[in-house]
Amino acid sequence: MDLPRLDQFKRIVVKVGSSLLVDRARGVVKREWLEGLADDLAALHRRGADVLVVSSGAVALGRSVLGLPSGPLKLEDSQASAAVGQIALSRIWAEALAERKIVAGQILVTFGDTEERRRYLNARETLARLMAMRAVPVINENDTVATSEIRYGDNDRLAARVATMASADLLILLSDVAGLYDAPPAQNPLARLIPVVPRISAEIEAMAGGAASELSRGGMTTKIEAGKIATAGGAHMAIADGQKANPVARIAKGEPCTWFLTPSTPVTARKKWIAGSLAPQGVLTIDAGAARAIIAGASLLPAGVRAVEGDFARGDCVIIRNSQGGEIGRGLVGYDAVRAARIIGRNSRDIAAILGTEGRVEMIHRDDMALAGDGSV
Repeated sequence: MDLPRLDQFKRIVVKVGSSLLVDRARGVVKREWLEGLADDLAALHRRGADVLVVSSGAVALGRSVLGLPSGPLKLEDSQASAAVGQIALSRIWAEALAERKIVAGQILVTFGDTEERRRYLNARETLARLMAMRAVPVINENDTVATSEIRYGDNDRLAARVATMASADLLILLSDVAGLYDAPPAQNPLARLIPVVPRISAEIEAMAGGAASELSRGGMTTKIEAGKIATAGGAHMAIADGQKANPVARIAKGEPCTWFLTPSTPVTARKKWIAGSLAPQGVLTIDAGAARAIIAGASLLPAGVRAVEGDFARGDCVIIRNSQGGEIGRGLVGYDAVRAARIIGRNSRDIAAILGTEGRVEMIHRDDMALAGDGSV
């Protein structure tokens, strides 16, 4: 089986764990290692790829500044460490990327930002805008407000959610091992690296072990969970050894790692999710011109909408019907029912005057739409 090549991917999420970024003994960033990784990311950026970074390290840096002892932290100490460390972490990434003529944008997310549709849409649009301006989003869980009940707890799964939210086609998890082995390599010298996983089966899940270091909250189990999320969202995933210099460049050169493959694409997976997993909360009836436009691949604009039914919120799934009442497709609506009703039939440039605030140009963006004719509905 041919393995994927790094140069075939257009939007790449790279996850960096605390144990790779932070020197545990001294409580400081591993500068030389970070410089090498920043070179790798800049190389991806130069060839035109969109790059996103999911970076741990805030708590590890903050606990050092605050002089907290090693070992598990109480929730309030963890949150305080995150508050102090996040400032340092964002500055470190901003400086490293700026030296390579790249602008960094910090995004702190909580569990709800990726699980609740309206907040998910806001975060997705922010990521899309940053990437359109060729900035590199640097993302971390907002540990200052997250609690054990409402958090990811590890950045592997967060990175997978970010990859799905950003419609990335590759997620790279930099780890303290070279990939998935058929047995724990620290305990079994005969353990064999698995180069490719076409599908995550029960057998693959059984190979996962526990977390490897005090600074890390994720082990191979969380990486397998991340693989499920990423591949279901249409992204390939690679687990690679991040301990060596220039770890992403090493993947490009074909050094051993584990590839988790997806049969889908981000766009296809998203449209299937919209079409089959969400209960419609309303109906938009559109005119013939709008129907032709969206079938041709355009977004649905307010001017083409003739009627609004239902009590839906922004981000809810709605059915799109033609003037004869036939279902054309479904999509995530950009306005709630009240605002949508006020702007139907109107030009997008009139939205600000009607609503009193700047609004989105589209009633439903084409990326948030699944049409009946494309096999999704």
